[in-house]
Amino acid sequence: MRLEPVYRITVFVPPEHLERLKRGILAVDPLGAGHYDQVMWTAAPGEEQFRPLAGADPALGRIGEVARAPSVRLEFAIARDRQLLQRMIEQGIHAHHPWEVPAVFVDEALFPVP
Repeated sequence: MRLEPVYRITVFVPPEHLERLKRGILAVDPLGAGHYDQVMWTAAPGEEQFRPLAGADPALGRIGEVARAPSVRLEFAIARDRQLLQRMIEQGIHAHHPWEVPAVFVDEALFPVP
């Protein structure tokens, strides 16, 4: 077994947009791990909360009012490559996510591969 350095990416997305987001992510990288690809983890249900401020262009809610929406947590890992990470965030996530500012978190991690 070896430990591969990866970026673990967590994204919160409305359930009705989950499959579109997955397709966008997989168009950037096949998410391989050992003898598998399309490796992702999904956890639900959840809820996002936010309040759009002046200057925002919200897909949901109104400026100055708290909005809440059902949410799914999607996690996956990619090779620890800064250029790939940039493409993933811009082309795989932002381009396929309904929110103006999606909740995306990136951690450096190690993934054990046999």
